[in-house]
Amino acid sequence: MEIERAREDALVAGVAGAATVATALLSSFTAAVSVATLPTLAPLAVYALYLFSRKGGPYGAFDTARNWAIAAAVVGATVLVTAAAL
Repeated sequence: MEIERAREDALVAGVAGAATVATALLSSFTAAVSVATLPTLAPLAVYALYLFSRKGGPYGAFDTARNWAIAAAVVGATVLVTAAAL
């Protein structure tokens, strides 16, 4: 495995993991937000999609590790906002 590919994987995994942990912690320590277990894991689903979609290319201009990391963070934030609104 190339080192650049490993760095990209670590970036997306780190952001997805951080979004998952943040969602779980905010859900347990904040009375305003209550998120069930399955929606809490939604950012990890983005990481799984990233892994299974990267099977050798060709990749488009928007298919970058940075965009996948942003998508994982947005999914985590969406889960929190949706849970707070309900």
